[in-house]
Amino acid sequence: MVFAFLLVAAVGCGTTAALTYRAARSAVLEQTQNTAVSAFREQVDDLNISLPLDETALRERLLYIARLGKPRPWRVYAEYGTLRVSSTDRPTSSVLTPELRARAHAREGTPHTAFQRVVKGDTPYLTMAVPAVFLTEKDGTAQPTGLVVYAVMELDEEEANIEAMVTAARDGALPALAIALIPALIAARGVLRPVRELRHAARSMGRGRLDTRIHAKGSDELSDLARTFNQSAAELERSVTELRRAEARARRFASDVSHELRTPLAGMLAVTEVLDEDAGTLDSDTARAVRLISAETVKLAVLVEDLMEISRFDARAAELHTDEVDVADCVRKTLSSRHWTDPEQVHAALGEGIRARLDPRRFDVVVANLVGNALRHGRALVTVRVYVDDDGAPGTPEGPEAPGASGGTLVVQVSDRGPGIHPDVLPHVFERFYKADPARARSAGSGLGLAITQENVRLHGGTVEAGNHPAGGAVFTVRIPR
Repeated sequence: MVFAFLLVAAVGCGTTAALTYRAARSAVLEQTQNTAVSAFREQVDDLNISLPLDETALRERLLYIARLGKPRPWRVYAEYGTLRVSSTDRPTSSVLTPELRARAHAREGTPHTAFQRVVKGDTPYLTMAVPAVFLTEKDGTAQPTGLVVYAVMELDEEEANIEAMVTAARDGALPALAIALIPALIAARGVLRPVRELRHAARSMGRGRLDTRIHAKGSDELSDLARTFNQSAAELERSVTELRRAEARARRFASDVSHELRTPLAGMLAVTEVLDEDAGTLDSDTARAVRLISAETVKLAVLVEDLMEISRFDARAAELHTDEVDVADCVRKTLSSRHWTDPEQVHAALGEGIRARLDPRRFDVVVANLVGNALRHGRALVTVRVYVDDDGAPGTPEGPEAPGASGGTLVVQVSDRGPGIHPDVLPHVFERFYKADPARARSAGSGLGLAITQENVRLHGGTVEAGNHPAGGAVFTVRIPR
């Protein structure tokens, strides 16, 4: 806007100066030109010509005419055939052009005065030509005598006056541009202030402050934009508030349902244990039904426990109870407690002597969920690697660490030799109840294992990533600061 204001002011000043210069130049030059031409014609008309011409008398007459020049003295020249006479020490002038001579010797009609402005050597001149005539006694018409008188007058004073006008116009344009800068800044400030307010408000909303509003006044487009922003912000705040309430109700519902199911499930588990013990004494159909009820009850209990764990994460009630532990020892205990000790199913490549501050219970859940997921959805052999990455970048397992060492990043990598994870599925593997195969009605787990794993790793300040090994199979990598 400042540039536009200055551009308009500059164009206005430039146009005004150009028009003023043109008009002033024409007025100054025409006034000088008319005065000089009129005076020169009068002097030539008063010139008494007697033929044949006397060169000395003609020179004296030319000197007299030169002294009477208006508005300044002239240099006067006369040409008659081959005769050249002047009021100067040179018989002719280089300023006189052939065009002026041709117009002065024109024989069509009555001889008339000719003039021309010429610039020579950066100096402007006014050149004039007046043919000397005599009047016939019969009808009084003017007839040329063959003598042409020329006058040359410098226009340097007029040119200086014109240059002074140009300088004055230029000097007047600069203050005009400076003055135009003031309303330009005021106008730009008036436009940019609401734009800045809108930017700050949008940035504030981006930080989560949905109650941000803009003070809108006036009836211009920016005021309409501010009102539209306020309306959009109010609608967004209302929608987000409703979503948060719905999310809170859903979390509370899941938590309440999980708590309510724990007591009856405890009783059902006790009953199914008794039924499992007596299943051998029952007929085959009844025994099959008893074992099915027992298995489904166990799955339901696992689902309820996972739902309660997720609800604690959602409520920000989950806490870490860390201790300095031997990581390899923890992984071995996890595999042993789940009976994953068959070397053809699970291979443990554990760096010995690696210690870190971890919550043993939550770390056990992380390892168990990743290995269990690999056994269910991948293919043996499942490999568990534990090592320390000193710079936090992907690397290879390190050698043994000294006890008590705490630098670098603890890396736990679980890989299998299955078909791997489809690229379309990779971004969603940690989502709750996500199914890679929509046609699969049920899964062996609760569908929350990887989501719980991710939350437990986040509590430790780490990250978990899913990917595919170049040789085939899925790879899950956990990184936790030691």
